[in-house]
Amino acid sequence: MLNSKKTNILLAAAGAAVLMASSPVLAQAPAEPTPAAAPAEAPTAMAPAADAANPSTVGESVGGGHSGGITPISMFMEATIIVKVVMIGLLLASILSWTLLLIKLFEFGALNRKTDNFLENFRGARTIADMRAVATQEEYDGNPLADMAAAATDEIEMSRQAGLSVTGDHLDNAMGRATAAVAAVQSGLAKRLSGGQQFLASVGSTGPFVGLFGTVYGIMNSFIGIAESNTTNLAVVAPGIAEALLATGIGLFAAIPAVVFYNYFNTRIAAYGTRADGFAAELLNGISRQLDKGA
Repeated sequence: MLNSKKTNILLAAAGAAVLMASSPVLAQAPAEPTPAAAPAEAPTAMAPAADAANPSTVGESVGGGHSGGITPISMFMEATIIVKVVMIGLLLASILSWTLLLIKLFEFGALNRKTDNFLENFRGARTIADMRAVATQEEYDGNPLADMAAAATDEIEMSRQAGLSVTGDHLDNAMGRATAAVAAVQSGLAKRLSGGQQFLASVGSTGPFVGLFGTVYGIMNSFIGIAESNTTNLAVVAPGIAEALLATGIGLFAAIPAVVFYNYFNTRIAAYGTRADGFAAELLNGISRQLDKGA
C-alpha cells in the first residue's frame, strides 16, 4: 500500500515538471523592475518643464535676435518712407522751435535793457525839445517806447511849424493829435513783439496729431505684415510697432516745448504791453504839462 502511494507522488511530481518545461511563460518568473530604472527617464521628461520655467530661455525664443539691438536710429532707418517723412518734419519743427526760443530770448533781453536806458534818460528831459532829442538818438532806434515819444513830439513840432496854436484853447486839439500818433505806434507793437508766435502755436497744436498719423500708418503696416506672414510672433510685430510709436514720441518732443515757449513769450509780450501803456500815459502827461507851461 505504501509503495503504491509513493508511486503516485512520484508520478505527480514528474507530470508537474513536464508541464513547466513545456510552457515558457510558466518556466520564466516575472522580473522585478530595478529601483534605478524608473528614475533614469526622469531628466529627459523634466527637461521641457525646466525650459518652460526659465524666463531667459522663453525670452530668447520670442525676442529672437532683437534683444538689445533696437535703437531710435535703427527704428528710424527701418521705418517706411511715410513715417520717415513725418519724423523728419517733426524734428525740423523742433529744431526751429528751439532756435526761435534763443532768438526771442536775446530779443527780449536787449529790448528790456534798451528800454530801461531810454526811460532813465527820457525822465531827465525838461522840455518837449529835450524829449524829442532823447527819443531820436540813434542808440534807441527801433525801441517801441522811443518811437512813441518821437511820434508824439514830432506831431507837436509839426503843428507848430504849420502855424497852429498848441496852447490855450487849442491844447486839446494838439493833445488829441499827439495821442493819435502814440496810438498808431502802439497798434503795431503787438505785431512787432509776437513774431514767431504763430509758428510755435502751430507746432504745439498740430505736432501730436502729425506724430499720431505716423503711428497709425506704421501700426497699419505692422498688421499687414502679420496678415502676410501668418504669424503673431511678438518678434515679428514688435519692431514695426516700436517704429510707429517713435513718431508719436517725436511729435510730443516737438509739441511740448513749443507750447511752453508760446505761453512764456505771451506773458513777456503782455508784460511789455502793460509797460508801454504806462509810458504812453506818462508821455502824454509830460507833453501836456510842458504845453501848459508854454514850453
